Amino acid sequence: MINPQMIKKIQKMQEDLKKAQAEINASTFYGQAGGSIVKVAVKGTKEVVSVEIKKDEFDISDIDMLQDMIVVAFNDAFKRVDKELEETLGSLTQGMKIPGMF
Repeated sequence: MINPQMIKKIQKMQEDLKKAQAEINASTFYGQAGGSIVKVAVKGTKEVVSVEIKKDEFDISDIDMLQDMIVVAFNDAFKRVDKELEETLGSLTQGMKIPGMF
C-alpha cells in the first residue's frame, strides 16, 4: 500500500528540486585564469555569458598561452556550476542518486 505522506514528501522534493534547478540555471558563475588575466562568466546552464581579457597585463602575441588560459578559465567556471549543482541538489535529495540529475 502506498503511503500518502510519502507521496506528499516526494512531490515536495520534486518541487524543491525544480525550484533549485531553475535558480542555479539563472545564476551566473565565474572562472578565471592567469591571476585574473582571463575572466569568464557562464550561466548555470553552462551558456557562455562573457569573456574578459586584460590585454594590458598580457603579451597578446603569445596566442598559445592565451588560448590555454581561456580553456582553464572556462573549466574553472564549469566546475563551479557542477559543485553548486551537486551541493544544492544533493542536499535536497539527501544523498539519493537520481539518474540524470548530476
